[in-house]
Amino acid sequence: MSENTVSEAAWLMSDGRVLASAEVATSRRDRRRGLIGRHNLSGALVLAPCSWVHTIGMSFPLDVAYLDRDGVVIKTVQMDRFRIGAPVPRARSVVEAERGAFARWGLRVGDRLEIREPS
Repeated sequence: MSENTVSEAAWLMSDGRVLASAEVATSRRDRRRGLIGRHNLSGALVLAPCSWVHTIGMSFPLDVAYLDRDGVVIKTVQMDRFRIGAPVPRARSVVEAERGAFARWGLRVGDRLEIREPS
């Protein structure tokens, strides 16, 4: 992946099942921009590396999952617009989705997530 590219062809998976399509933001620029300026998100945005997020400038509330270095969900929160989240020291990446997505997906603390890009 190039330094300024967001991958839009990945899958967010847990326990062998696809939860959602996923965009992966790995460049500093893409992580900073995140979902600012967007009005919806049909799947998930993965920020890596990342240990905290904010929703300042967002158009919609989020479900946020913090993952450790093994991809295990160590914390989930729902964030309203215009909020600043607290850093999660053990987090190495973050998954963002529109509020309500985690409930639909059955995502919980302790689940192990995998980002799988097509072959």
